[in-house]
Amino acid sequence: MGCGRLGSTLAQSLDKRGHQVAVIDQNAEAFRRLGSDFGGLTVNGIGFDRDVLRAAGIERADAFAAVSSGDNSNIISARLARETFGVSRVVARIYDAKRAQVYERLGIPTIATIRWAADRMFRFLLPEEHNEVFRDPTSVVSIVEVPLHRDWVGRTLKSLEEGTGARVAYLLRFGVGALAQPSLVLQDGDQVFMLVTDDTVGKVLDIAGRTGNEGH
Repeated sequence: MGCGRLGSTLAQSLDKRGHQVAVIDQNAEAFRRLGSDFGGLTVNGIGFDRDVLRAAGIERADAFAAVSSGDNSNIISARLARETFGVSRVVARIYDAKRAQVYERLGIPTIATIRWAADRMFRFLLPEEHNEVFRDPTSVVSIVEVPLHRDWVGRTLKSLEEGTGARVAYLLRFGVGALAQPSLVLQDGDQVFMLVTDDTVGKVLDIAGRTGNEGH
C-alpha cells in the first residue's frame, strides 16, 4: 500500500524477481512511478478499505507492506492485513519513532525511517564520535564496537558481559569474526562488538574502558 518513491521501488524490485505484486494508492497518477514494464496489478483506492484490499488480492497474499506517507493509514492497513486477513508477513513504514515502538509491541514490524536515516547520516558525518556498526529498523537496539581497557585481556567474555550488563554480539580476532562464547578468553587486539540500547551504551562503554577491576 502506497506508490510513492519507496512503494514503487519495492514493487518494481519484487516484480523483477518474479513475484506477483499488487499496489494500492489513492492517487491513480502515482502508478506512473511503476513504469511501463511493471507487470503487477494496480488498485486505486484507500489502503485500509477492506473491499480495496480484497480487490488487490489480500486474501491470497503472502506478505503486505504499508508504505504510504501516513503513519495512521499504514498501521491501520497493516493491522487489517495481519489480524483480519491473516497475512503472515506484514511490515509498516512509520515516521514517528515512538509510535514505531508501540506498534512493535503489538507484533507488527515497523521501519522508523526518519530516525534510522538520521542515525545512518550521523555515522558518516561524525565517524569519530560514533562506533555503531548496526541499528535495528526501529532504532531501539544497536551493535557498537566497545574499546576495552587492557585490564580485560585474559578475562572471559562472560566476565565482560557480567561487568557491563550487556551481551557480546561477536568479536574480531586477527581480522576474523567469531561468535561470542562465554568461556572465550579475551586477547590483546580483540575488537569486541556488543548489543546495547541508547539508554545503556554510555554505561557499557564506561565500564569496558575502565582500568583495574571496577565493574568486573
